[in-house]
Amino acid sequence: QVQLVESGGQLVQAGGSLRLSCAASGRTFSSSAMGWFRQAPGKEREFVATINWSGGSTAYADSVKGRFTISRDNTNKAVYLQMNSLKPEDTAVYCCAAGLRGTMSQRSHEYVYWGQGTQVTVSS
Repeated sequence: QVQLVESGGQLVQAGGSLRLSCAASGRTFSSSAMGWFRQAPGKEREFVATINWSGGSTAYADSVKGRFTISRDNTNKAVYLQMNSLKPEDTAVYCCAAGLRGTMSQRSHEYVYWGQGTQVTVSS
């Protein structure tokens, strides 16, 4: 069992930066791939970024590539999403998720544990 709690979301101006954090509890965190997903009002949930169990491999959605960076700290059981050059279209609720396997995935159905999410609003 893994419990996830996100933090760091807030209102920011376009071009600004935010760092989201996801604190995890549970014995299997260090062996789990982690992902960040987002959902804007009226839209489906979409993949943002993923990282494998060791942090050695990452992948990003094309819409955030070059602007967002995912990282993890297995000692402190946390995963982060550094978001730079934010755009109004990045406005959404951002959720972190943990998988049962260590290999990263862009598919939401491969994640079994989800946090409640943190709101990011980017104003123009």
